[in-house]
Amino acid sequence: MRILAIGDIVAEDGREYVYNHLNQIRKKYHIDFCIANGENAANTNGITADIANTLIERGVDVITMGNHTFANKEASIVLDENPNIIRPLNFPSELEGTGYVIKDTGTTRIAVINLIGRVNMSPANCPFHAVEKALKEIEADICIVDMHAETTSERIAMGHFLDGKVSAVFGTHTHVQTADERILPGGTGFISDLGMTGVEDSVLGVRKEIILDFYYYSGKRFRFEKAEGIVWFHGCIFDVDPKTGKTTAVQRLRFSSEEKF
Repeated sequence: MRILAIGDIVAEDGREYVYNHLNQIRKKYHIDFCIANGENAANTNGITADIANTLIERGVDVITMGNHTFANKEASIVLDENPNIIRPLNFPSELEGTGYVIKDTGTTRIAVINLIGRVNMSPANCPFHAVEKALKEIEADICIVDMHAETTSERIAMGHFLDGKVSAVFGTHTHVQTADERILPGGTGFISDLGMTGVEDSVLGVRKEIILDFYYYSGKRFRFEKAEGIVWFHGCIFDVDPKTGKTTAVQRLRFSSEEKF
């Protein structure tokens, strides 16, 4: 089974690219199942019901989130009403939403788990303990984990912790694609960061002038504004054997909106 994971979709340009091209991408790469991180989809912060519904209508099967999960006022409603959107499992249990979902394709049960790291991030429960507990409850043929974290070390550690226990682990959050895609010794596919799907001539999808002022003027307060320009799509394909739950191949994707299908 071919599973596509799409890096953080950032603002209008990023989501419009996914809206308009995901169907073609799925056909070209023979994708069976698609996961996308949507925590930056609403003008760099959070997600709305309309955006979430459109992403799913256009071919995303599961949307994962991260530290901006509740940045939009609609978040609580979206998480409660749409089972295809999940937030980090190790958030406090009192918060709306759930940390994993199991999708049945008819022949294969696919579990998707969302975790958030704790290094240089807002306080959260231990992701290692949380996922360990969840795996005792989950019954699925394939299990994919989005580790939304600040450092590559924490994501790599999670990859090794889950090696042989899940099908694949991918990192999100830092918006810069890493070139370390591989299959770990126990058969778990891994990449530290998928990258972002958004305007590349920017600072992580935000207008570069704003961020330059922030650094040059030593912490000047600013409001995120989306960048405009050529969009780059970043993601990764994991080929997983449903019989064993192990990854057999990993392919990193990176192409611009100027490329034709």
